[in-house]
Amino acid sequence: MSTASWIQFVALGLALAASVPVVGSYLAKVFGGGSAPGDRFFGPVERLVYRATGVDPEREQRWTTYAGAVLAFSVVSVLALYLLQRVQGSLPFNPTGATDVPPALAFNTAVSFVTNTNWQNYAGENTMSHLTQMTGLAVQNFVSAAVGLAVAIAFIRGLVRRRSGTLGNFWVDLTRGLVRVLLPLAFVAALVLVSQGVVQNAGGFRDVTTVEGSAQVIPGGPAASQEAIKEVGTNGGGFLNANSAHPFGNPNGLTNALEIYLLLVIPFSLAWTFGKLAGDRRQGLAVLGAMVVLWVASVGIATGFEVGGTLEGKEVRFGEVGSAVFAASTTGTSTGAVNAAHDSFTAGGGAVPMVNILLGEVSPGGVGAGLYGMLIFALLAVFIAGLMVGRTPEYLGKKIQAAEMKLVVLYILVVPVFVLGLTAISVVTADPQASILNPGPHGLSEVTYAFASAGNNNGSAFGGLTGNTDWYNATLGLAMLAGRFLLIVPALAIAGGLARKPRIPVSSGTFPTGTPLFAGLLVGVVLIVVGLTYFPVLSLGPIVEQLGT
Repeated sequence: MSTASWIQFVALGLALAASVPVVGSYLAKVFGGGSAPGDRFFGPVERLVYRATGVDPEREQRWTTYAGAVLAFSVVSVLALYLLQRVQGSLPFNPTGATDVPPALAFNTAVSFVTNTNWQNYAGENTMSHLTQMTGLAVQNFVSAAVGLAVAIAFIRGLVRRRSGTLGNFWVDLTRGLVRVLLPLAFVAALVLVSQGVVQNAGGFRDVTTVEGSAQVIPGGPAASQEAIKEVGTNGGGFLNANSAHPFGNPNGLTNALEIYLLLVIPFSLAWTFGKLAGDRRQGLAVLGAMVVLWVASVGIATGFEVGGTLEGKEVRFGEVGSAVFAASTTGTSTGAVNAAHDSFTAGGGAVPMVNILLGEVSPGGVGAGLYGMLIFALLAVFIAGLMVGRTPEYLGKKIQAAEMKLVVLYILVVPVFVLGLTAISVVTADPQASILNPGPHGLSEVTYAFASAGNNNGSAFGGLTGNTDWYNATLGLAMLAGRFLLIVPALAIAGGLARKPRIPVSSGTFPTGTPLFAGLLVGVVLIVVGLTYFPVLSLGPIVEQLGT
């Protein structure tokens, strides 16, 4: 790597190291109960929201009620966003003349944004009206991230509370996450992006003549505001079709570095929040250490493969290193906000995004989802360690027993079942096969990547698959729903069960979970589990030959 590339990477690391304790501590105060910074300003706003929605902020919920609120809110969100797309051609604030979105694509897009996946089977500025972008897609970029954040906080409460039947109040957690975290951070980020030239206006397309005399269409619209929350909420789903490769959404090296930082800061900070709420900073550092190891490894491997490779398909303003770091970060943080086509990467470089996604988005993962995913792996790690030393497994003083492990196994297997099952069907069925533009091994990779991306709520893609068909719109939508809600419900069930348990004092036989040893064990468990659950994909070898014919 060049000196400039090293400086960029080190600067990013230093910025994260400086801000993670600050942001993590702030989040702990926001969700820890009692007073929090900004109460004088944010408190009246929250109380107004509670009065308008009829929420009693003092009333906590059992895990079943909490999960029911998450599902109900998400169902209403999907229906509202679907309807908005279906009638957008008849609604105002549509300077580009966007027509109604077809049913299958509207379903896919609605599910995609509500599940924080933000998979785009459409060309952003050419398909959606400004009204749909702002009141539909951008709003879901906020609330879908806030849902993940709320579930993570509820999961932490389940680990740290003793003999409690409740996990908090979803509506309160959702409101506080929006008002105190996502809105302020996205507002500041949007102002910085606008100052650097990211488009933010109410205009449509402008026809201009270049200095060479050729015609060019310049898109306008509220791009910066959506770009900001796209990164802050680890969403993806940009206003512009080219996402963060477009100079109107990511014009220079400063904005590129800022967008990478915004992708990472909240997911990494939540590990610190976990340590603060658990009353043991070492516990949070162990989880954070595992996340950092996985992220640094993926960045290093991707960069190693891409440096000296071709720049075709990458954003040349940022070079191989900038594209590799962005790709490794986006696929490790549950967002499709890429600034390079993954299909243009070398074989090794392209494997990094796929492996990152198959890890389950835990390095460091999406807002909230990354933390509770990593904590699920932590429960599995202490269970394995307990079996090895012949002691009942414990985590933060809570016994990990059969009921929790059944739910852990369900959590881990749901996504691989959907990914591998839908991939297998897609590569042996005539209509889905027609969408594969690169028959052969790489075509199999493209389909596998698509379902892995959808199932793990990532949203990025290889470029050789035509996804805007009825089959892929429907099946990718199902994978997104499964990857979101069939994981959230077991996670909340685990939290609810653990919250009811007493806390056992630490003894000489307690496995130390707040140490570098545990961080290393956690990394190993993640890699082994992913390898075992996705091993069946190797059995698709004969199908690869069929694709080649």
